[in-house]
Amino acid sequence: MSVTELFNDKKVLIWGYGREGKSTEKWLDSHTHTSCTDIFKGKPDEMLAGAGDAYDVIIKSPGIVWPPEGADSVKSSQLTAKMTSQTEIFIREYRNKTIGITGTKGKSTTSSMLAHVLSENSGKKVILAGNIGLPCLDYYDDAAGDAIVVLELSCHQLKSAKTAPYISVFLDLYEEHLDYYGTMEAYFTAKSHIVSRQIAGDRAYLGENVPAIRSASEQIRVIPSEDDLKGIELGLYGDHNRINAYFVKKICMDEFGIPGERVLESLKTFEALPHRMKKIGTYGGIDWYDDSISTIPEAAVSAAQSIPDAEVLLIGGMDRGISYTVLEEFMKQHQEFKFICMYATGERLLKELGEKLSNVYYEPDLAGAVDRAFEITTPGRGCILSPAAASYGYFKNFEERGDRFEELVRTHGSDQSV
Repeated sequence: MSVTELFNDKKVLIWGYGREGKSTEKWLDSHTHTSCTDIFKGKPDEMLAGAGDAYDVIIKSPGIVWPPEGADSVKSSQLTAKMTSQTEIFIREYRNKTIGITGTKGKSTTSSMLAHVLSENSGKKVILAGNIGLPCLDYYDDAAGDAIVVLELSCHQLKSAKTAPYISVFLDLYEEHLDYYGTMEAYFTAKSHIVSRQIAGDRAYLGENVPAIRSASEQIRVIPSEDDLKGIELGLYGDHNRINAYFVKKICMDEFGIPGERVLESLKTFEALPHRMKKIGTYGGIDWYDDSISTIPEAAVSAAQSIPDAEVLLIGGMDRGISYTVLEEFMKQHQEFKFICMYATGERLLKELGEKLSNVYYEPDLAGAVDRAFEITTPGRGCILSPAAASYGYFKNFEERGDRFEELVRTHGSDQSV
């Protein structure tokens, strides 16, 4: 039975009506024959109070927290049994041609990099979707032919997953999204579904610090040596990106038989994605880099160590309760860098450092931080926005934060980029 037939003559409720909800509505209208399709924009408590009782299927947007804390377990379980997601629908139909990629860091770059190399070398149409670009059901018809699908998958998309791609990649695991999941164990469990929901004959590629996951699939631990990384030339900063590129090389060689030399040639032409340690220009004699995607302390440390002329880092954003010990120790031990702290996380860092450091400054917001960076960055050196924190509460998303950073830099300084 095609996945589209599962919705025929069913009462369907779309929960959440952002970009993905609207995409789901369009797909249902063009591909299924539901008895009714309704939209619900309410809260979890309203769902528990009966908003979903009359429906056979509830298609939930991934960012909605479910079940809410303290919910009646019987009632929430009854509703959970009705729930699916756009990602689940797509994977259920196309799992045998889908490569799913998750990880705390690097999933967007690795997904894009893999799609780039496969597009140049596989001889097939390659679709990049999921947590990047357009919602995956927008590609439902395109994926029907002789195509390869690369899906970037977030923890929220995976949390309720019942089905997994036949090839799964779990790059790495760090503390993240504790405001949503509460514990590291719950966060890992959500992401682990990309492997645990696989079946016999499937394959999973796991990074070095990803814990073991019980699954019927074959699991391949990817721990590249220095020799393995030789020959990988990228237009991207950071050793972590060379490791991501090694994942791409191994998958292309092992799963698609593409010669390693061809993979390496294609990797050379891959360009950095926006907001990921990307140079935006030289202003006031200073090199400016946008790493707004940085939402964990390890990412900020990596940015400082990866960009050769780095001197000043702008850090801080929404405080989600994760540990900042790694970053705090780095700030203490590396007086060669200067750190401008901002927003709630910046205030917390100053408090937890517990001492006045000559290389640490505070500004309440991004505008003030950029002004201070122009004052304290040595001409010829670099300044990086690498917040190590979420953007929410101050910006709509990390993209808006990065765009605002670039706007502030361009407005303040004169363009000397070449």
